[in-house]
Order: sequence, then structure tokens, then C-alpha cells
Amino acid sequence: MNADPPIPLPAALTGRSALLDGLRPVLGRRPSVVVITGEAGVGKSRLVRELLTRTRSSGTPTLAARCQEPDAPFPYAQLPYAPLPYAPLIEALSRCRPRPEDLPPVTGALCGLLPELADLLPPAPPPADDPRAGQHRVLRALCALTASLGKVVLAVEDLQWADESTVAFLRAVVSDPPPGLGLVLTARSHTLQGGDGLPFPLRPPAHVVVAERHLAPLSVAETGAMAAGLLGARAVPEEFAERLHRWTGGLPYVIEEVLREWSDASACPAGAAGQPEPPLPAAVRRVVVQRLRHLPSDARRVVAAAAVLGDPAPVHLLGAVAGLAEQETRRALAAALKEGVVRAGDGTYAFPYELARRAAYEAVAEPERPVLHLRAARALTRCTGPLPLVRVAEHYRCAGLRTQAVRCLEAAADRAARGGDAGTATDRYLDALRGGPSAVVRDRVALKLARVALNARTGPQVPAALREVLGQCSLGPGPSGEIRLLLGLLLRNQSGSGLEALEEIARAVPDLLAVSTGQAARALAIIAIPSLKGWPVGEHRRLLAEAERLLPQVDEEDLRSAVLANRATALALMGDPSAWDAVADLPEAITVEAAARVHANLAGAATALGHPERARAFQDRAWQAVRTNQAPYLEAFVETTDMLAAFTSGRWAGLLERAERAEEQYQDVPDFHAEALLVCGLLRLHTKGQTDVARRLLDRAVGTTALDTGIVLTSAAAAVVRVHLAADRPAQAVQAAEGVLHHVRRTGAWVWATALAPPAVQALIRDGRDGEAHRLVAELADGIARRDAPAARAALLTCRALLTATDGPQTGAGGSDALHAAATEAWTALERPYEAAYVREAWGLRLLAAGAAGGRTVLHEAIAAYQDIDAVWDVLRCQRGLREHGQVTVRRPGALGYGDHLSPRERAVARLASLGLSNREIARELVLSHRTVEHHVARALRKLGVSSRTEIGSQLGP
Repeated sequence: MNADPPIPLPAALTGRSALLDGLRPVLGRRPSVVVITGEAGVGKSRLVRELLTRTRSSGTPTLAARCQEPDAPFPYAQLPYAPLPYAPLIEALSRCRPRPEDLPPVTGALCGLLPELADLLPPAPPPADDPRAGQHRVLRALCALTASLGKVVLAVEDLQWADESTVAFLRAVVSDPPPGLGLVLTARSHTLQGGDGLPFPLRPPAHVVVAERHLAPLSVAETGAMAAGLLGARAVPEEFAERLHRWTGGLPYVIEEVLREWSDASACPAGAAGQPEPPLPAAVRRVVVQRLRHLPSDARRVVAAAAVLGDPAPVHLLGAVAGLAEQETRRALAAALKEGVVRAGDGTYAFPYELARRAAYEAVAEPERPVLHLRAARALTRCTGPLPLVRVAEHYRCAGLRTQAVRCLEAAADRAARGGDAGTATDRYLDALRGGPSAVVRDRVALKLARVALNARTGPQVPAALREVLGQCSLGPGPSGEIRLLLGLLLRNQSGSGLEALEEIARAVPDLLAVSTGQAARALAIIAIPSLKGWPVGEHRRLLAEAERLLPQVDEEDLRSAVLANRATALALMGDPSAWDAVADLPEAITVEAAARVHANLAGAATALGHPERARAFQDRAWQAVRTNQAPYLEAFVETTDMLAAFTSGRWAGLLERAERAEEQYQDVPDFHAEALLVCGLLRLHTKGQTDVARRLLDRAVGTTALDTGIVLTSAAAAVVRVHLAADRPAQAVQAAEGVLHHVRRTGAWVWATALAPPAVQALIRDGRDGEAHRLVAELADGIARRDAPAARAALLTCRALLTATDGPQTGAGGSDALHAAATEAWTALERPYEAAYVREAWGLRLLAAGAAGGRTVLHEAIAAYQDIDAVWDVLRCQRGLREHGQVTVRRPGALGYGDHLSPRERAVARLASLGLSNREIARELVLSHRTVEHHVARALRKLGVSSRTEIGSQLGP
């Protein structure tokens, strides 16, 4: 039968290299004694094995002996389980080959014990009359045989199990060691008395070199390094290393066994936090069970209590669960500590690692477990301090008392909600629903869950749980309507289900009208907030009018405040001039959560519309509210709104790193994740020139956003249009704009076309579709008429300036120059430096194309503006435009060049070439022509003295 191949040992001893390097010189200065202690599984034997291997490699012979557990059979035994004196030493010495001339006569006493050496040993002496004299003769003979070996290293392991004769031999050798002997001793420190862990005092003569080392378990980092070595990976995620350390306590033996038995261990490090626990290795189970058998009855009861409790527990709690008095419990713990089954720390006792607890728990008889869990639940309720409701609930569940478990979970969730911890409250309410509560409790908990989950960053479990409760049809109109309303908000805000969310809230309105006008008005005001993937703006206006009609009948202040907040948000997003009056109507006494939401919404709307001062004021109030409340969802909301404002206003320094952190943190909330991806993509494009990377990020943003209030779809499409235009692909640029323009036309949300309209017009013109460009500008003008949208008006000015390219040369105040200047001034006034530079770029290129004066100057002004915000890609595009129009700066005679050193442009090209990019890919990344890249690569190869692109990296340097 073929056995599974053993898991390979790491090439190096993880976390022990320095210790190993320090012990080798000690064994080289004989006589010497090395003592290594530590708990079982910590790696003492592996360390000794490696130490002996390195010693043998230097030419010194080694012998290894291991003491056996008292109830284990020995290779040499007089009776079953009755070991022969000196048994481990005899086993080791039987493998040596001493020279007969070096053996004194006394060694003949070993003829009967060492038949393997009978041809080398002197004749056996006559039997001693006194048995004690015979025993002493054997001891002297063993010492003499060891001394006769000369330079040798003898390792004796597991001295916690050494018999008296072996201890006597070691004591004798340590007190007067042969000059060539190196002695290595190991013992379990938790099983023996004394600080050094040895069963006898270590008192060697002064000339003997002594090194005592205690092996501690591996740290989290070392555990991860060992796991990576065993799995053949470069590294494992820190989260996996932490879990593995918790499971194994950092004991190398346990780590190896876990990864050996894990059927898909190589895939485990990539798993999520909710990954299942590893299997309990049979070897680990055997070790724990074997130790339990050595314990007295009371100690086993206390260990069972500790296994049931799970967490570190004090004496009185362990005694209460075990059913023992305090003194009995203390004696039992002393026995468990001696066997290393539990550890003590800060007045509590616990297992050394989680898998040991699982093994001890599995050793508890199945019928006894509910009894112990019930005792644990009752004992925990009597503890002083805050009641550990979640732990109590788990014990009630394991005791089979489902009702009590659900009650505790609901209480734990209520406590977390009161403390502002929405995430924890959400998790506990979900646990309560999974516990199988009665219908009354289920409906009550579901409503609490729906209310608190809005301020948590939840996954798909919450909507699924709420739908399941709604499907039971046990709710009255009020709770049913409120849960549907809150479910719709969850779907809208966190689950990426845009239209589905609106429809869910719309279905809630009839139920809400039956019981609460205020709740119905709130629902209507929520779905009145427009979105680019939602209904036409006219429909949202109708819903808002319905909410306003109900508002006079709303007496509840909190509901009235919610309706007013959503009304202000909806009007602001529509660009309605009355929005700011609606903001003024907001009551002062709104909740912190409501304040964070409404001011973040208003800040985003003000930024998009072109009201930077208002946006800053709203954003400040939103941050104030978040710092007071500290709800994860609201914090993410305000942070992504702030990032978008920073990008819009050209505050790009450090913004990419901030956006990348947000992208990683907010993956469970689609709209926030989409906004973070958008900012990452835009900055990768403009500040790095990484067009391919940017497009992938922008595509992800578009695919992630749920409803989008006019930011993600339009900005992403605008960036892609610019990429195609820079690569001279106008038809593809038009195609990139059409899908989002369809959303704009369908919804009528033209105030949100600010980012997209100018590059879309430019694409249509360059594709020869002038008529479509004029119609698009006319649609924009009509769509923003009577809207309070300064940014959209600046975009309209920009579009009209771009259209002059289709009309031929013009003069006067209404001509091209006047329109470009007006658009530039408008963007500058709105604190939009990128858009202002974009208009200057188009203006300068138009002048250069027409051969008019001032084109070069205007384009250099655009370059300077781009440089101010670190828009590298756009600077390169402008420089290419200058070159294409023959505007090349001629170096003055005598001016210094770069000589044999790479120019900045050559270095940039060389670095991309060393990464494996083709010339065409480099041209696309740096906005250069293919021929220019060829020249730069050739010059870089010559200056670096290499013949191929693969050699560039080693010569390029940092």
C-alpha cells in the first residue's frame, strides 16, 4: 500500500538559525555541555538533528540516544514495559566502534549489554558479589567506554523520561567529562522542576563550556515563513499566518502536521477570513489524548471545562464548570500544568494552542458536553463586569437551549447598536436569525437588523436574511413596509443592485401609507434621488412632489428630518436652483448619522455642479459627524466623496496612495469601491501615463457602480475617450462615449454630462461627424437651461469653443479666442485646474493648426498648468502636439547635452523596455511615435553598452 508522500521539511530551520550558529562553536570547544529545553513539539529534536549533522560534517563522530516514555516498550527489555537500566545509552553506544587498545579492563562489564561490541571489548570480569557493586561497575564501564571514543558528541534527548541509571551516568559524566566529549541534552521544560529543566543539578567543572538554551514557539512571522517553506511558496498572507499561529501555537511539529493533513493546503493561504478551520491532525489528537490519560480524574474534569469554555478562564470559573471546589480545582490545574496540557497566564488558564483545545474537547464524551455548556452559560452570567452575551449564547446553543441563545444574541446586538458599533450589531442580529427564533422574535430581530445594517458595511447575507423574513408573510404592514424600505436602501447603497433597490422601495410605499404617512413620505423622498442608471429625472421629480405633498402630515421629527434631507439631496443632484433653500430648511437637530449622510451627499453634488465653497463647507460638516459617530459605512461615504473633490480640484499629491487604500478597504460597498477605482484609474492615466492599467481600473469602476449619481460613468468614459483621441482613434473615442450618453439622454440628467461632453464633442469632430457634435452641444444647452450648474455651463462654453474648429476662422468677441478664453476663465473660477488646462491645450493646438500667432505660447501655458498638478501624461501629449506642428526647441550652440548619460526621456523608454514592453506599447504609454521610441531604445542600448533589451535592467540602476 502506498503512503502519502511526507510533507517536505523546510531547507532551513525557521527562526532557529541564529541559535544553531551559536551552538556549533560550543561543541567545538570540548569538553562542553549544551542543554536545550522547551515544550513538546517546539522543535528540540529537529534542532539537535541539524546540530549533529553539521558536527559530523566537520569530521567529529556523533551518537544519539533518546529516553522513552515510561509506558512505552524499549528495544531492550527484561519484562514488558520494564526498561533495562541505561537502555538509551546502550542503544546509542552499540553503534560505536572503539579501538580495543583504548579500552580499559572495566569495559568488559559491558559484554552482556553490548553483544555488538563483544569482539572489541576486554573479557568480562567475574560477577560481583554485591548487586550494587555490579551496578557501579557497569556505570564505570559506560563512562570509560565513552571516554575511549575520544572526540565525540553524544546527544541524549527527552530527559524528562530518563530512568535513574541514565541520570546517574549523565550526572557522573557532567561532573568529570572526558576531554573530547561534547554532550547535548534535551528535556521538556514544562514537565520538570527547576529552572534548567534537567532531572539533576548541572554542576560541571569550571573548565567545561556550558550553553543552556530554551526554545520558545515561533512568532507569527516565523510561522508564516515556515508555512511558506512547507507549501513551496514565496510567502503566505499575514492573515493566514496569524490564523495558523492561533491554531498551532507556533509549534513547528503541529504546523507540519496541520499542513500535512490539509488536503488543499496550498490554496488555504489565499482564503478569506471566514475560511473553515483546518482538520485536527491525528498525530496531534494522539499527543493530547496521551497526556490526558496521565492526568488524575479531577484534572481531566478541569481540562474538559477549559475545553468547553474555550477562552482563558480563572480558577473559580473552571471549578464551577467542572463541578469542583476551589482547592480541588487548583490541585487539578497543577497536574495539568505539569503535563503541559494547559498554560497559566495572568491568573487564567488556557490551552497552548487552539488545536489542542479541539482535541481535548473531542475527548469529552458526547452526552457530557451539553451539561458542561449549560454550566458554563450559567457560570458566565454570574461573573462580574459586562456580561459576555455572545459566549453565553454559544454555550446555550451547544446545550440545546435555542430560545435562550437567541435572546442573548439579540441582547448583544442591542448593546452594540447602542454603542454605535453597527457592524457588530449587524453580525449578532444575523446570528440570532440563524438560531431559529420564534415568529414573533424573528420579525422583531429582522426589523432591528434592517435599521442598523444601513450604517454597517454588510455583505449579501443581510439582504438575503431580510428577504427570507419577508417571504414568511408574518409581518404586519408597518414592519413589512419599513423592512422593504430599508432593504431597498441596503440594495441601493451597498449591494450594487440599483434599479432593483428602487423597485423594492416603491413596493414598500403602499404598506407604509397604511400605517405611517411619515415613513411613506420618507420612502418617496429616497427614490426621488436621481441616478444615471435609474429612472428619468422627470419620474424622480414626480416622486419628490408626492413626498412634498405628504410632508405637512408628518408629525414625527425624525421622519420629517429624513424627508427634508433627501429632498435637499435630490434637488441638489438635479441642479435645481431651489436646492440651497431646501438646505436652509434642514432642521438643526438631526441625528449624527443623518447629518453625515446628507452633508456628504450635498458635498458630492456641490462638487459635481461646480460650487467648490459650498462643497468644502458640506464636507467639513460631514467629517465632523463621522468623527462623532465612527460608523464604517459613513466613514467610507465621506472619504470617497472627499477623494473625488480632491481629484476635481487638482489636489493630486498623495491622492493615488489614498485611493488605493480605499479601493482595498471598500470592496464590500459597490458605489464607494467604484469611486475609489475611478480615482485610481484617472490618476494612473494622468500622473503615470499607464493607459492600459488605467483602462482596466476604469472598466472595473463602471462595472461595479450601482446607480451612480453622475460621477463614475461619465468621468470614466471621458478618460477613455481622451485615451483613444491621444492614440488617434476618433471612431473608437466616439464609441466609448455613446453608451454613457445614452444614459444621459434617457434620464435627462444633462447636469452630469460635465466631464464627458467636451471630449465627446472633440471625438465627433475628429471623426468627421460635425453635425452630431453640434446636436450634442444643443442637447447639452437645452438640458442645463434653468439649472444651477456652473460646471455644466463651463463645459458648454468649452464645447462651443471646440465647435469653432468646424466653422473656420472667426474674429470678434464671439470668435474662437473669446470662447476659449471664457471657458478657461470659467474653469479657473470653479477651481478646476485640469479642465482649464484642457481648454488651453485645445486652444493652443487650434491656433497652431491655423498658423495663427500665439499658439505656441498658449500650449506652453497648458503644459505649465498640467505640470502644476503632475498631469504627466497630458504634458507629454502637449509636447507631442508641439512637435507635430514643427515647434521644436533648437539647442543653442555650445549648450551641454547629456553625452554618454541617458536623458530623462531615454531613461523612461529604457525602463519600460527592460520590463518587456514592445516599442508600440511604450509609444502608447508615453504618448510618443513608434519611430521616436525606436531611436530612444537604440541610443539607450549604445549608452549602456549592451546589445539586447534583456540586458538593460541590470545596467539601468535605480
